[in-house]
Amino acid sequence: MNAVRWVRVTTTDNVPPREGRAVLIGDREIALFNLGDHFLATDNQCPHQGGPLCDGIVTGSSVVCPLHAWKVNLANGEVERPTHGKDHCVATYPARVEDGVVLIGLPIADAVPFKGAKAGAAA
Repeated sequence: MNAVRWVRVTTTDNVPPREGRAVLIGDREIALFNLGDHFLATDNQCPHQGGPLCDGIVTGSSVVCPLHAWKVNLANGEVERPTHGKDHCVATYPARVEDGVVLIGLPIADAVPFKGAKAGAAA
């Protein structure tokens, strides 16, 4: 496994169960999802036309993009629907909770220009 730098992004109560929120870490926008018993993180742009995945509907361990209903698996980033989108995917990031705070693991090379994290509210 590649080395990661763990970045504290928000408290667990800022992301309600079965919802997502946008988190800005440096210049990278990440979608953080609360699946109830754990958190998952992906790039926030749908591979179809860049829709904000954090605003999508969470179903199981997937999210449905709010723009054109592409379904993306949050654990591995693979497109589940439509079938012609299966050759696309989004980056995923490890996430964990420590003392009520969610941390996202960024690859060391990506984490170097760190300027802090900001959690945004989903519409």
